[in-house]
Amino acid sequence: MGKKIIQINESEYNSILRQVVAVIENSKATIAKNINIGINTTHWNIGKLLHDKKLESKHGSGVVNRLSVDLKQMYPEMGVSPRNLWDYERFKESDEKLRHAVAVLPWWNTLKLMSKFGDNDEAIMYYAQETVRKGWNRDLLLNAIKMKVHENQPVAIDNNFEKTLPATQAAYANEVFSSSYNLGFLGVTEPIAELELERRLVEKVKLFLLELGKGFTFIGNQHILECNGKESKVDLLFFHRGLHCLVAMDLKIGEFRPEYAGKMNYYLSLLDRLERREDENRSIGIILCAEKDNLEVELALEDMGKPIGVADYQLIIPKEELKKVISDEMESYEKDKQLEQEEE
Repeated sequence: MGKKIIQINESEYNSILRQVVAVIENSKATIAKNINIGINTTHWNIGKLLHDKKLESKHGSGVVNRLSVDLKQMYPEMGVSPRNLWDYERFKESDEKLRHAVAVLPWWNTLKLMSKFGDNDEAIMYYAQETVRKGWNRDLLLNAIKMKVHENQPVAIDNNFEKTLPATQAAYANEVFSSSYNLGFLGVTEPIAELELERRLVEKVKLFLLELGKGFTFIGNQHILECNGKESKVDLLFFHRGLHCLVAMDLKIGEFRPEYAGKMNYYLSLLDRLERREDENRSIGIILCAEKDNLEVELALEDMGKPIGVADYQLIIPKEELKKVISDEMESYEKDKQLEQEEE
């Protein structure tokens, strides 16, 4: 007898696909992370050896210069310039949390952060954590540094996660979601309608996912939820593999209004009842507005039973800030070029 063919509906298949993709992506991330940890451990051990031998930059330059020449012949693919060898001991006395944060970064990223921020552990910590959380590549890290985003860090997102989610998941959700997003990549220079904003986000969904951070899978826009003969549409629907839940996003071109929270609460009830699987966590809703008043958000979410967050967005970089970004980029071009030459 032939094997029985199991029939599944589209929703079940999509759920299986999401879980398989999550397994693959998680494995890829783990392998890359372990490689970086291994490389960085080598660097830290070299730095420790130099430190233990009491070789300091003022007195040990001759030894380190000779080391650099010999090591380049033996390991031409490894960055062992004299400057890099001194850099290896940079974090020997730093806070353990900072050492762990930079340990998973590619060594190029670590060198870049050291060259830009010197002894500013707080700035290095911020960019190291954001690089891992959002999966920044070299270009995205450089852009973030040039825009000095660490000087204007958003506060924790306005939400009710602590009241509606288990403590561990609530803490993780606060790490995943930001209170503000920069949508400058959309190229918006004049007021647009909500559907037009949604259309542009969907067209550039890859860039939007990078802005949201690691772990998001885009399911669709204007996602239909049908119940009791009526249809409701979620502007944007995602799945987050780390939180293991559906994430509904509602886009608003104006300021936040309390009624938006009630509408999102209803959407989440429908998602949990119609599409959430037994092995998935509660769906989370994010209301993305042009502006928000923190007190108004707090009052609107106070008695909501579903996990909801409110974030604002920036469509274009302010003119003065853009000028500064361009100026900083021109000034740092030669420094970046020199650093790359030294690494070679």
